[in-house]
Amino acid sequence: MIGNLLHKYLWLVETIYKSDGITFEQINDRWLRNDLSEGLELPKRTFHKWRAAVEDLFGLIIDCERKNGYRFFIRNKEILSSNSLTGWLFNTLSVGYKLERHKAINDRIILEDVFTGGELFSTVLESLRSNTRLLITYKSFSCDKETTFEAEPYCLRMFNQRWYLVARSLDFEHPRIYALDRVVNIQLTNHSFAYPEEFSAEDFFAVSYGIIVDETMEAESIELKVHSSHVGYMRSLPLHRSQQEIKRTAEYSIFQLILAPTFDFEQKILSMGEYVEVLSPGWFRKRIANRVHKMKKHYE
Repeated sequence: MIGNLLHKYLWLVETIYKSDGITFEQINDRWLRNDLSEGLELPKRTFHKWRAAVEDLFGLIIDCERKNGYRFFIRNKEILSSNSLTGWLFNTLSVGYKLERHKAINDRIILEDVFTGGELFSTVLESLRSNTRLLITYKSFSCDKETTFEAEPYCLRMFNQRWYLVARSLDFEHPRIYALDRVVNIQLTNHSFAYPEEFSAEDFFAVSYGIIVDETMEAESIELKVHSSHVGYMRSLPLHRSQQEIKRTAEYSIFQLILAPTFDFEQKILSMGEYVEVLSPGWFRKRIANRVHKMKKHYE
């Protein structure tokens, strides 16, 4: 029952989101053409209940523009296309709903594995909600031994199918980043902590490409020359929120990004092969060139 209602909420949001203002009559007409309706019209009272539920669940406000023929629209629809939790959650649920409706072809749909960690993930979420310290046993790929420590969790971030926890260990002054798939054991403690008001998850990663935050590196203007065959990928999925296309030709485009060129960004550039050339800054261009030279030597 709950799952069926959720599907209806998702349908309502998508129907209104895709339109440039839509009347109740038009919504009802599209409802009747959807198999969720089972051929029954959408009562206005039920419609308004769904509106309230959508706002409670996703924070999306379905408003009515009376001056334009009583047309409904999503007042804050920009959050659906942003990197916000609401946007990610809605899009994930929406895709899941569509996949569920097409179970007959599930053997023709291949998904990527995303680490969640089961109970581990739930424990982290609870600690974030209640501002409770965690007791973490951790084993990094670069260390043979496990370490156990108490830490204050600040935020979670997903990157490349992995979840990462930003937390401040009591052994260090500043927060560090821990991959959840490298956590051996985790449990809530009985110790609460005061979440620092000055900390912002968005600001913490503002100039990072991915998960690496290097306080010794400052954000720089980086210019990339991208071959025309790869330009579409750059436009449809920007590498960073600061990305801008500053020059466009038939053969290539030049993109500008403002970020700290950390190791994970370097690896991303290398993964794009001959389709991307670093133009500036000079030191970063040389670093990439040196990497390419070393790679070339492996094949000589």
